[in-house]
Amino acid sequence: MFSTNAMLKKCKQGFVFTVFLFFIVTNQVTVYAQQNAFVKVANHQFVINKKPYYFMGTNYWYGGILGMDKQNGGDRQRLLKELDFLQKNGVTNLRVMAAVEGSGYVNGVNRVQPSVLTAPGVFDEKLLEGIDFLLAEMAKRKMKAVLFLSNNWEWSGGFMQYVNWYGLVQDSIVQRKLNWDEQRDITAQFYSCVSCKEAYLDQVKFIVNRKNKVTGKLYINDPTIMSWELANEPRPMRPAADADYATWIEESAAYIKSMDKNHLVTIGHEGYMATDGDMQLFEKIHQDKNVDYLAIHIWAKNWSWFKGEDFSGVIDTLKQRALDYIGVHEKIATKIKKPLVIEEFGLPRDHHGFTIDVSTRLRDEYFAAIFSAFLKSKLNKGSIGGVNFWAFGGTARPKNNQIFWKEGDDLTGDPPMEEQGLNSVFDNDASTWDIIRKHAK
Repeated sequence: MFSTNAMLKKCKQGFVFTVFLFFIVTNQVTVYAQQNAFVKVANHQFVINKKPYYFMGTNYWYGGILGMDKQNGGDRQRLLKELDFLQKNGVTNLRVMAAVEGSGYVNGVNRVQPSVLTAPGVFDEKLLEGIDFLLAEMAKRKMKAVLFLSNNWEWSGGFMQYVNWYGLVQDSIVQRKLNWDEQRDITAQFYSCVSCKEAYLDQVKFIVNRKNKVTGKLYINDPTIMSWELANEPRPMRPAADADYATWIEESAAYIKSMDKNHLVTIGHEGYMATDGDMQLFEKIHQDKNVDYLAIHIWAKNWSWFKGEDFSGVIDTLKQRALDYIGVHEKIATKIKKPLVIEEFGLPRDHHGFTIDVSTRLRDEYFAAIFSAFLKSKLNKGSIGGVNFWAFGGTARPKNNQIFWKEGDDLTGDPPMEEQGLNSVFDNDASTWDIIRKHAK
């Protein structure tokens, strides 16, 4: 017969064991839930927890800059307001800049700041602290992030900065406005520059292995991140660089996967317009086992699909060309059994106006056509998994009688080298948001 003390001791031991067992089970359930919250690829579609994942997204490249604290130039109140707005309007996926290289003028443009890589091997965390805050807030709203890790273009330093750091082009040249041939020649050197590529991978490692200071979670364990993108619109720039370009993609994607088994990897490609019409190269680089999905961008203005400022007479042609461009690349995606994202597309306001009072009727038509292609693919269980329109301008507004961005201005969806208001979709573009909400459903 047990004494009272013995019975109490037995009860305590049973209680402790029950609590311990509950903790173990709860922890395992939490880990399982987190693992299944990552975006994965099954055949040619995105899935989360084995269920199809489709998304209406936008480009919000400056989201991390807004997420910095006020002392460093951030605007968290604006960020929170804009995230709430996006959530309310059905946008669930944000494509965000996670890296800036160097500072000052490059190709005649004062690049965005702050830089993550201030010099080879020298890092600054301010932008990443903004990304920390952004990711924490996105998680609360069940959003996913695509983080691009460098840039083909000069407005965030990018590949041209690496080439400059390692002496392949002088400061005096890289800082002035370059013509297109000069820009191609300089940037193409990145892919054959061993030191340049090593410095790039150092930055990749620094970002991918980061621990979020807000949530305490390692980036590699955060399902809020959908994917790592090698760079924004990486191009070989010259056909002579094609082989080195393909090798860089293969090595960089493998390097990221060696550190992070949870997240997807994509290139950040524009499609065959970025490879001088070479569809074989586009297909080859996306067949890589460490590249999980395809991306394309569509730029009717930049690609000279129309001339002049009034494109009202050719809007039907622009829509058809965009649909044809999507169709060609979706066939490749279906062939190699990987999803496709239409992750950049934009059109100026009517008559090429920049001010907020200019109509967006033609842009609305164009967006609706692309969204319809996405919906058609979804209904047919095709390869298109999501869209990210370019770009969310939020609560910012273009300044009257000022075409380009100046230091101290609010950031919009248009980078500093572009006319402010050119492609931005602002929060008061009501007709555009009607179309976005309709298709987001």
